[in-house]
Amino acid sequence: MLVRFAYLSVTHAFAALRLLPLTDREKDIEILALRHQLAVLQRQLGDRRPPLRPEDRAFLAALLAPLARTTLRRLRLLVSADTVLRWHRDQAKRRHAQASRRRKPGRPRTVVSVRHLVLRLAAENSSWGYRRIHGELALLGVTVAASTVWEILKAAGVDQAPHRVTVTWAEFLRSQAEVFLAMDFIETVTLTGARQYILAAVHHAGRRVRILGTTAHPAHAWVT
Repeated sequence: MLVRFAYLSVTHAFAALRLLPLTDREKDIEILALRHQLAVLQRQLGDRRPPLRPEDRAFLAALLAPLARTTLRRLRLLVSADTVLRWHRDQAKRRHAQASRRRKPGRPRTVVSVRHLVLRLAAENSSWGYRRIHGELALLGVTVAASTVWEILKAAGVDQAPHRVTVTWAEFLRSQAEVFLAMDFIETVTLTGARQYILAAVHHAGRRVRILGTTAHPAHAWVT
């Protein structure tokens, strides 16, 4: 089929080159003549459909792929527009099936990003065992077996949770510093004597202070 499809592609490419020197009038006349010949063939066939080879269907599907459904319905073809669209769907299914086919036997290797995530969770949460890490991954939408998590930790030389030290508050804050923000109000008095409250946030990891706004009445709605 591939050889036949390549042959059709090459021959029609040369046919397209042959059309270049033709004028629009000559092309229109040829299109009308072909449409009439096709109408005669359809009249002779009646309700029957001419048999098409797989390479013929593949070539027509690829040729008509850029056209919209409304445009397809206006064309005079040996098959209906719905049939051409079905060919498109069949091509997409075969392409996805080919891309999803397992290249090597056995269980596929775990994605590197998942391995990094497992090791990061173990490093930042020393009291978590492999089952707790597996549960957290499931909450994040990462599909991986609990045994795979155990194998990743074992291969990296990470001890199981009971053999690791207990997490102190200082270690916990250091490990979570990237996602922690401390927020508080700073009270000040302006030159006119008005009292203002400044809402500030401090990023634990970078120690960077961000001023979010000032107000004389720090009510719940304003803070929100």
